[in-house]
Order: sequence, then structure tokens, then C-alpha cells
Amino acid sequence: MKIRAITLNNVRRFTDPAQVVGIGDGINVLSEPNEHGKSTLFDAIQALFFKPYGSRDKDVAALRPHAGGAPEVTIEVETDEGRFVVFKRWFQKPLATVHRNGTLIAQADEAEAWIAQLLGGDAGGPSGLIWVRQGMTALTGGSTKEEKLALEARRDLMSSVGAEVEAMTGGRRMDKALAQCREELANYTTSTGRPRTGGPWKEAQDHVEALAVARDHLVSTARELHDALAERQRARRALAELEAPEVVEARRRKLETARAAHAAATRHAEEVESLTRAVELARLNADSATARLDSYRAARTEQKTAKSDEALARKATESARSALSERRAALEAADVSAQQARTALQSAEDQRRSALRALAAREGADRRRALENRIKEAEEARRRMETAAAAAQSGPDAVALQRLETLSAELSASRAARDATATQVIMRYAPGQSGAIHGETGPLADGVALPLPRSATLRIDGIGSLEIHPGAGGQEDGTVEAAAVRLQTALDRVGAADLTDARAAAAARAEAAARQGEAKAVLASLAPDGIDALHHALAAIPTPAEEAETPDLEAAEAALQSVQDQHEACRLARETAADALADAKADAARSEAQLASLTDRLQRAEAQQAKLGDVSEEALASQTVPTAAALEAARLSHAEKAKSAPDAASLQAALTRAESVETQARDEIARLRPLLARLSERITRASGDAVEERLAETQEQLQAAEAKLTRIVHEVAVLTRLETALQDARNEARERYFTPIVKELKPLLQLLWPDAELTWGEESLLPHALIRGGREEPIDVLSGGTQEQVALLVRLAFARMLARAGRIAPVILDDALVFTDDDRIERMFDALHRQAGDMQIIVLTCRQRAFRALGGQALRLQPVGE
Repeated sequence: MKIRAITLNNVRRFTDPAQVVGIGDGINVLSEPNEHGKSTLFDAIQALFFKPYGSRDKDVAALRPHAGGAPEVTIEVETDEGRFVVFKRWFQKPLATVHRNGTLIAQADEAEAWIAQLLGGDAGGPSGLIWVRQGMTALTGGSTKEEKLALEARRDLMSSVGAEVEAMTGGRRMDKALAQCREELANYTTSTGRPRTGGPWKEAQDHVEALAVARDHLVSTARELHDALAERQRARRALAELEAPEVVEARRRKLETARAAHAAATRHAEEVESLTRAVELARLNADSATARLDSYRAARTEQKTAKSDEALARKATESARSALSERRAALEAADVSAQQARTALQSAEDQRRSALRALAAREGADRRRALENRIKEAEEARRRMETAAAAAQSGPDAVALQRLETLSAELSASRAARDATATQVIMRYAPGQSGAIHGETGPLADGVALPLPRSATLRIDGIGSLEIHPGAGGQEDGTVEAAAVRLQTALDRVGAADLTDARAAAAARAEAAARQGEAKAVLASLAPDGIDALHHALAAIPTPAEEAETPDLEAAEAALQSVQDQHEACRLARETAADALADAKADAARSEAQLASLTDRLQRAEAQQAKLGDVSEEALASQTVPTAAALEAARLSHAEKAKSAPDAASLQAALTRAESVETQARDEIARLRPLLARLSERITRASGDAVEERLAETQEQLQAAEAKLTRIVHEVAVLTRLETALQDARNEARERYFTPIVKELKPLLQLLWPDAELTWGEESLLPHALIRGGREEPIDVLSGGTQEQVALLVRLAFARMLARAGRIAPVILDDALVFTDDDRIERMFDALHRQAGDMQIIVLTCRQRAFRALGGQALRLQPVGE
């Protein structure tokens, strides 16, 4: 299909019929200024091919003029079958027709079907591949519906690239088969391959699991019934054994015998315990008599020892007190000597400091004079810097001057542009008539062009005046006055009369700034920390004091050393005396503590002796004899009785075992009787539920359900394998699609970048990254110009592939190279001509100057009949 003519009526600004005719093969260029109707023409083409005549959506509504009406679009197309005129009208009396040689061949829905067939039957048509709307130069973007239609168009192209792919996969039939396979598979599984909730596979799994649970429950119930029968038999046998009369009588006799033996052993143990207490009482009496005798003897010995030790301690304490007094007197004498030495040391240090101050004052005189001169120079540099800084604040700065220069250039450019389009008057005087014609600024020069951007009057000597009124296209539009106002406003802002005055003021400001920088550098070298720091340094230098007599530093230091040695000797002597006094204090304290302890010990010994009273040692010794004899008699009685005692532990164990046997028998009987009742009830209830029959029926149902699940699993596996096979076939078709597109793109890419190539997205069927110089760059990070260049080259390749597939369609570009620089746009023009061949390319652009270099056939959008 190739477009030969386009006619618009009642489409936006075209309320009267307008047309583009003479559209030929190869490159056709419609180059007009903005708002001339190029995008309207593009939208009208889109609407005729892709909007039904009965549509009232926003895209169709956007074609209506502001005053309303029914948009009409007519396009003459040429195919292998000849030329056809396709017409559509929307809103009032909507209509679609197709004529051939003036004969109506289809209308209404048949016309829509004819158009769809012309486009290849695809909803996206060539617009999704090779038509570029203004502002939509990228391969992606637009509405979700537009992106989806573009993807469908690329897939349709992929499916019809080669005859081999068509024969092997069925082209679009492959896509339908894959979609149907996935739809059937989706009835069974989720996207992750798991059984889908509510689907046949999941239901079959759940049914098998439910029957397996029921089967397991019935098996468990049957097993429990068998176990209950066996347990009831064991319980009856055990109860009969426990309740046999001879067994009951034997348990009773054993229990009575054990209880009698245990009672006799208990009585004998009580008698032994009584004798044990008698032995303990006799032992206490004997121990008490012996303890009284031992206490008497120890107290008498302690009293004698304490009295002797106390006398010795008292003598030692008196000696320590005398030594302490002597050491205290020695320390006081050492303190007096140390104080005298400190006084002498202070006096010697004062003499040395006096000598040092005199020496520092003499050495600081030169430094004071140097600092005073430096401060004067720094203050002079600061004054110069402040003066220059004040001067550097007046006049325009570099930014303001650049702004003035820019505004002046704009004014000059505006004047030049105005004069270039203004009406011009060139005077050629006859001999002797020079200067006879006067304008607003004086006589007109001979042969010099005078531009007249507005109406003007020329005065002709001896004749009169001549009024000149330029046409609408040559009149001034106010641009020059606006530029002059902007320039004057900027001059007023900086206080300059004109640009020359501003330049001089800016130069003066720059010179002052330079002087300020020089003075600042001098100040920084003289006073890096500031002038105040220099003043502080000057104040820190000592001023020479007027002294009657200045001591000699060497003599003062010698005297100081002598006094320091004497002071150190006194300090050591005092420390020695202090240490001796401390030792004496410690000795005295120890002696006092020992005396106090021994005095207390003597008092305790005398008190203990007083407690014993007047009793004698012989009397206390005689009391121990009868108590020892009573203890021995009690021990003999206890030993005789304990020798014949029965084994109480064995008798207690026998009684405990007999009682335990009787208790266990009663408890077991009490447990077995209700257990037999429960088991009998459970067996009766289970026998009435027909457990065995239900178990056999459930097992049969489970086998059928498992067979059904196996069939479904097999079907899912088959569908999964089919999906994989179809996907592999479509991947092979994609590879066959990529091979010719890459081959078609390679020479086009090399027009811009040698050795460049594109990588492609598997799902989007669009370029993914551009490889240049061995580096891969994703498409979305490329510059706007590079992206639109790649997109245009890809569309040219798509167009060539469509043509080879027998679906020739025109390439329509509406301002498709808005971000391309001058160098690359020339190479893009070469690419357009390279692809043109037997194709048709229609370029709509407002860049009249840039697209003059494109060449091709020039088109015009003009009223019908012009």
C-alpha cells in the first residue's frame, strides 16, 4: 500500500477542504512552520485507518473543529490491484466508503473490513511498527493499549517473517495454540506449577486425601475392635484369678502374721530405747563432774600466768613512752631548721627572678621596636584593602556585565532580523540631486539601503512628501523595542548610561578588586593571625623596670644552688626525725595495747577463780568416782538388752510387702470391673457399625480416585510438555525474526557508529542495549538524540521486513528527529534514502532549514483547488 493523496474537511483548523496531493514513491517531505497542520494530518491518517466510522472516542472527538461538525478524511491509496479512494466521516451521518475508479466497492462495515484487510488484518497495523507520532519517537511509551497493539504488531511480523517458520509453526496459529495450551493448563495449575485451588487436579488430590484419611480411620477402628476383644478376655482371666477364695485367704493369713511379728519387735525396741536414755543420763553426770575438776585446775593456772605477763608489759610500756617524748623533741628542732632553710630559699629565688627580668627586658627592646614597625605596616595595608573593597562594590560585576553584553547582542540581533524582513528603500540620485530626499534622520545616502520596519514619510525637496506603509509581513513586531527596554532596564539597574559606561565601571571595579587582593595578601603576610595578635605579642614583651641595683645573674644562681643544698639537707633531716617519731608512736601504741589486753586477761582469770568459790581440788576429784561407776552399770544393761533384739527392718519390710499385695489386689479388682463394662459396650457398638464392610467400600473408592488423579497428572505433564514444545517453536521463530532484522539494521547502524550492534529483548521484541566500542549501553540510559536515532533506524528495518513479507506500507514520520545534532542528522538522511528504494516515506517536519538537506519530493498542505 502507498498513499497518493490526502484530503481533510472539518478536521480541527481545516473547516474548509485542504489536501496533500502528488505523494510519490521514495521520500516525500512536508516541511511547514508550527501550527500549520502537520500533526493534524498525521492524526487524520491514523483515524481513517484505525478508528471505526461509528466511533465517538476521545481521539475522534479531538478531530472536530471548535465550532463542531463532522470530520471527514479521504485518502487515495495504491496497491497491486490498483488505486482506491477511502473515505470516512464521523458523528453526523457517519459513513465509510471505498471507491475504485469512481465505483463504490464497499461501504459501512464492509469498508471497515476492506481497510482491515488492507492493513494485514492486524489491529495494530503498521502504525505499531513504522509510524511515528510527534513527541512519541521512542519505541516504547504511549498508552497501555498502544504499547500492547505495538507488541502484537511485532509478534505478527515475527510470525510471518519466513515461509519455513510459517510452515513449521503455523504463524499466528502457533500463538493461538500456545495460548489455548496455557489456558487449559491454567485450569489445572497455578503460574508456579502447583495444583490450582478449585481446579480438577486440586479437587482430585483433595478427594484422594479425604478417602485415604477415611480408610486409615476405618482401619484404625477395626484394629481397635480386635484389640478390645483381646483385652476383655485378658481382664476376665485376671479378675477370676484375683477373686479366687483360696487366693484371698492366703493373702489374709500372710498379712496377720506380718502384723503380729512387727508389733513384738516394736515393744522390744521401746525397751532398748529406754535403756539408751539411762546410759546417756549417766554419761552426762560423769562428764559434768570431770568438767568441774578441769575448770578449777585451768583457772588457777591462768591466774598465775596472767599476773606475771601483766607486770612485764607494764615495764615495756613505760620505756616506750619515754622514747616517744625524745623523738617528738627531735622533730620539733628539725621543723625549726627546715623553716629557716625555706625562708633562705625564697629569698635566693627572688634574687634570681629579679636578675632574669632585667635580662629579658634588655633582650626584648629590639623585638618591641620590630613589632611596632610591623603593626604600622599592617594597619596601612588594612586601610588600603578597605579603601579598595569599598571601590570594588560599585559598578557592575562580571555576571551583570555579561548580562548587559547578552542583552546588547540580542538587541543587535533583533534589529538585524527586523531590518532583514523590513521594507527597504535604496535611493539612486540623478546627477546634481544628491541629498534631495530626507528621512527622519536626515538626507538619504546614495545607494545605501534604508530599512523601514514601520510606516515612514520621506520628504522630497521641491516636490513634497512620500508616505511608505509596509505590508503586514514586513512590519515591526515590537521585538526590537522589547529588547531595547530590557537592555535599558539592566543599564539602569547598574547605574550606567550605556554599555560603554558599564564596561568602564566594570573595569574600574575589577581594578579595585585586584588592589584589594594585593593589599589583603600584604596584610596576610604581615599579620597572618590578625593585627590584634601582633598587639598581644607586643604587650607580652616585658618593659624594662627602673631598678636601683640589678643583681648579677651568675652570683644569684650560685647563691640559689647553695641555699637549695642546705634546704634539701634540712628536709632530709626532718623526714628522718618524722620517721623516728612515727616508729616511736607505733611502739608505744603496741605496748599500750598489749598492757590493756593482759590487764583484761588477769581480770577475767581472777573472776573465774572467784566463781569456783572455796571448794578444794580434792573434793572435786572425789565426785567423779561414783558417776563413772553408774555410767558403766547403765552401759552393761543396755548391751545385754540390745543383744536379743529382733531384725525390725526385715519385719517392717515383710509387713509393708503384705499390705502392698493386699492393696494392689483391691485396686486391680476395682480397675478391672469398670474396664470390662466399658470394653463390652465398645465391642457392642463397633459390631453394629459394620466397620469391615465400610472399610472394603472405602478402599474401592480410593483406588478409583487414585486412578483418576493419575490420569490428570498425566494430562498436566502432556500439557506442560506441549507448552514447552510450542514455546521452543516460538523461540525459534523469534530467532528467525531477529536474524533478518539484525541483518537489515547493521548497515544502517554503521552509518552512525562503525561496528555497532543491538541486543534484543526476548519478550518485548525491541532493542535492549546498544553495543559500541565493546561496551554495552542499555537503551534507556542513552541520550534523547541517540534513542530517537536508534528508534528511527529500527522502524526503517521493520518497514523493509514488512515489504519483504508482502505487506508494503508507507513510513510516516512526524517530527521524528527533534533531538538529533547537525552531523548525525545528515547521516540519518542517508539512512532514509538508503531504505527508500521501492518504499514510500512521508516526512512531516517544522524544521524547514535543517530538512532542506534531506531532499526528496516536496509536499504542500493547501486548500482544495489552489
